[in-house]
Amino acid sequence: MKWLTTLFACLWLSGCSLQPQSSSTQVEIGQDVWVELPLPNKLEQSLSATQLISAQWQDEQGNTQTQQLPVQLLIDDQHIVLAGFSSWGTRLLSLDYDGENISTQVLSGLENTLPKPEQVLFNLMITLWPRSAWEAPLNKVRWSIIDDPHQRVIKNEAGEPVLIISYAGKTPLDGDIQFLNKPLNYAITIQTLSHQAKLTTSEQ
Repeated sequence: MKWLTTLFACLWLSGCSLQPQSSSTQVEIGQDVWVELPLPNKLEQSLSATQLISAQWQDEQGNTQTQQLPVQLLIDDQHIVLAGFSSWGTRLLSLDYDGENISTQVLSGLENTLPKPEQVLFNLMITLWPRSAWEAPLNKVRWSIIDDPHQRVIKNEAGEPVLIISYAGKTPLDGDIQFLNKPLNYAITIQTLSHQAKLTTSEQ
């Protein structure tokens, strides 16, 4: 795992002009609805992936806004590290989640224009982590998760679909992922450009 540890350090330590913050392991998934994130090891594999996240939403005037964020994602049993970059390669945001705390950094001056790193983390985890990892956290807020071939649906306490995730490939990393968040009124597409995965020792 030395290669993964080295990548963690490189991503996290580069870019000294980013503003650091630390927060709990809860993320907002709907209006005033917060959920505890699963542990990194619940993915049951180490992973290095390069992804392109394209987001679309409507502003207060009803105009459609779009934004793209290239992301580097690194995962092992203890940590999730992600970094988001501009189209010209500048690191705009980064995050380290160790199962107990979420440490984030956002480029100074862009705090109100970039997506929150915690929200990017949730979007990736809810699409990649198995249903078994999400059932207990979602049950605590009386939400549920249902997996069908090529689709995952998260329902609220009233049984209404609020998060709809569609997969183009046989696995989440094999094709584009379409993600619709109804409560927060945005849609994203996650393209996995490259990835390298390895099952953890307990699963081998």
